[in-house]
Amino acid sequence: MVNDIVPIIVIMALGYICGKLSYFDDDQRQGLNKLVLNIALPAALFISIVKATRSMLAQDAMLTVLGFVGIIVMFMLSYYLCRLMFHRSIQEAAVCALIAGSPTIGFLGFAVLDPIYGDSVSTNLVIAIISIVVNAVTIPIGMYLINVGQAKDRERLSKQAVANSKGQVSIVNPKDDKAVDPAKDAKQDKNAEVMVSKSSNMGKKKNSNLEALINALKQPVCWAPLLAIVLVLLGVRVPSAVAPTFDLIAKANSGVAVLAAGLALSTVKFSIGKETLWNTFYRLILTPAVFLGVGLLLGMGSDVNKLSMLVMAVALPPAFSGIIISSRYNIYVKEGASTTAVSTVAFAVTCLLWIWLVPLVCH
Repeated sequence: MVNDIVPIIVIMALGYICGKLSYFDDDQRQGLNKLVLNIALPAALFISIVKATRSMLAQDAMLTVLGFVGIIVMFMLSYYLCRLMFHRSIQEAAVCALIAGSPTIGFLGFAVLDPIYGDSVSTNLVIAIISIVVNAVTIPIGMYLINVGQAKDRERLSKQAVANSKGQVSIVNPKDDKAVDPAKDAKQDKNAEVMVSKSSNMGKKKNSNLEALINALKQPVCWAPLLAIVLVLLGVRVPSAVAPTFDLIAKANSGVAVLAAGLALSTVKFSIGKETLWNTFYRLILTPAVFLGVGLLLGMGSDVNKLSMLVMAVALPPAFSGIIISSRYNIYVKEGASTTAVSTVAFAVTCLLWIWLVPLVCH
């Protein structure tokens, strides 16, 4: 546990110090985020998924179904609760779900599960299933929701501009009944880097959902894992000689991602507020508790070791891809970075809790 958690905290602290000392300017910080999000992370996701096989997914149908359905349900529940409880925008709630609703299975999966349960076929199966659904399903959903939210913001700003041109001073946002500041919204619109592309069909009514989906799928972090899972389902094996190429750039992902998370944290005022505590509770306590309860109801209690591995896999700290997306697109940075930092430290305690509790409950 010390070997797994301490390096994350140290590197994140290093990024925080570098940010406070202005070692990286804004352009360089965004460059690091772009390196991770557009190159290193897609390579890491692709090579980790293509190592799985169809037989691995079919080996334990109950585990596969629970892993796929459970992660997606908890991801969407995190999104809707963020919207309902904290009145966040669509894109903010999407980033919250990418952080609070997704475990960092690719980074800590093998590092945590192998020492506890051993390097076995069952361990690899659990990690592969959770990794596939987190990387190939929830990330594209999150990017799609971000594009939907920004498309709606563009439409609102366009209507506001028309109203202002007709002599109206401000427009009321029906969500919070407050006057909208055009200058502030324009600045936020400029800072966000995942935007809905301009259409050549100007003047025609566009399907914003379809457009948002297309723009999300254009991102390497979306199409790379989707391509990998298609290859797995088709039974296409990537030649072993190709793997080192992806592994080399993928190795930069984890270290730079954690450093970038620290840099992102340095740009905002760190806080342990209600939202941060809720996200931490949701990630480390509520999600694994739900998986444990559902697993028992489905009869998985007879195989304590496998159920314990599944619970531990979904009890990991937030996926670092979430904080990278947050920092890269300047969305939900303060809460996202705070949640990542607090959850990573708290995991040292909650990990021991689940190791002790799952066998106790099953027996």
